[in-house]
Formats: sequence, structure tokens, C-alpha cells
Amino acid sequence: MIQIERLTKTYGKARGVTELTLRVPEGSCYGFIGPNGAGKSTTIRTLLGLLAPTAGSARVLGLDCRRERRAILAQVGYMPSEAMFYPNMRVEEVIRFSASLRKQDCRAEADALCQALDLDGRKRIRELSLGNRKKVSIVCAMQHRPRLYVLDEPTSGLDPLAQRTFWSLLEGRRQEGATVFLSSHVLSEIQRQCSRAAIIREGRLLREGAVAELTGAGTRRVTLRGGELPSQLPGAADLRREGDTASFLYSGSVDSLLEALRGRHLADLHITEPDLEEIFLHYYEGGDGQ
Repeated sequence: MIQIERLTKTYGKARGVTELTLRVPEGSCYGFIGPNGAGKSTTIRTLLGLLAPTAGSARVLGLDCRRERRAILAQVGYMPSEAMFYPNMRVEEVIRFSASLRKQDCRAEADALCQALDLDGRKRIRELSLGNRKKVSIVCAMQHRPRLYVLDEPTSGLDPLAQRTFWSLLEGRRQEGATVFLSSHVLSEIQRQCSRAAIIREGRLLREGAVAELTGAGTRRVTLRGGELPSQLPGAADLRREGDTASFLYSGSVDSLLEALRGRHLADLHITEPDLEEIFLHYYEGGDGQ
């Protein structure tokens, strides 16, 4: 559904994204991970033809993002990280206006979405909280039942109940065959919702793959109590000490680890898979992401 080849976007001397290459399979929920300023929003806006790439190419739904922007936008549900609406318009007017831009009658679907999200269509935008403005953005992105959802930080500002409703709605669409491209720095969301993900830092791709591979990837969190660590332990990183307890990320075989710890008189040893957040921080703090 999305094919990106060596995509580069610069702003004068400032970096946006650099030689980014990605593939998003049809029917998947694909995570795009990185902190603020990593290049996530720049990538999304370039994909949708809202920014012109400096170099490289991108195709969305098989269409060129430079030459076929209108056709792409007609088939995409885009939710920006910060949705801005005319403050004096009522919610229902904004939603109808959004549908009219696509020349579609989405009233039945919009009503169902508003009801599910507990969104009052009679209120004016200026009267809404951040969370309710986010709900308006959700309805505008979903009411035309697009083939592809491009969502930039979609749950920021939503309360937990609204988040649960949103993910339920989105999963229903994905079960119907839609594809989701989800940009977020909330790593627990990516881990729960996505099958594949890419990690981006300073506009460059660090790693891409199945979320299960990213969280496992041969890396484990090792916690031990008592005894002493070997002075050299290949594959160990992110060492943390607190009292007589030490914890570190370990990349290597369990046999090698146990051999290195033999005779250390440990009081306790715990080996677990790290969560995605630990892996993410490990890539970022590791300098080159290796």
C-alpha cells in the first residue's frame, strides 16, 4: 500500500528525512516509531503530496505521491497530529464539510462514529476540549471508509475510554481489509496494535521488521542479585545497578551468558524479553542503532 524508495526531504540546511526506504503491506497495521522531531510527520506529509520530496520517490495505493496527490487523498483517511478547524463552525458542519470535499454523502457513517465516540455535533469547535477536537478529526478521517488510514499521533489528548473505542473502530476497519499506517511515540500502542514497525531517528531508518522480532531480536533483559558481574561480558548493554541488583540488555546465547556467570554465587537470576520501549531506547542511546 505504501512504497518508499530513498525518500529525502530537506528544508534548506535543515534535515527532514534522509534516504528512507519502507514497504507497508496491504491489510497490515504498520507502526512508524520515533520521538518528536524524528521525521515522522515530514514523511507522512510528503507521502500525501502535502510536501514535495527533495529526492527519492514514494507511491501510495500504487499512485505517485508527486503527480497523483488528488487521487491519493481521495482514498486515504488522514489524521494529522494537531487537527485545526474553523473555531466558529459546529462539529456537524465541519464533518459535513469534510465529506463534501470528497463529494460523498457520509451522514450515516458520521452519525454512527459520533455516537460511538460520544461526540456532540451541535457544539462549536471553540467550545471543545482537546480530546473532543481529536474525536472530530477521527470522524473526518473515517467517515468515508477509506482503503488506507494514515494516522499521526492519533490518540494524544484522548481519555482511556475514547482510546479504547478508537482502537476498536480501527480494528473493525482493518478486519474489513483496510491498511493502517500509524505514527506514534507511544510504544505500548505500537506493540499492541501493529504487526510490523519501523524505528526512525533524525530522519534515518534505524530498524524495520515484525514487532515480535523487534521486541525479541535475540535481546533479553537480564536481572541478577548478589554476586559480581564479569569485567567483560560481550553482548551486554544498558547496565543499571541498584544496591546488590544489576540489570542489563543482553544479545547473545543463553548458554554463553550462563557460562559467563558460572561461579558468581548469585542469589537470583531473571531473564525476560524486553518490551518495545526498552528496545527503542537501546537503539537511540546506542548511537548508531546497531
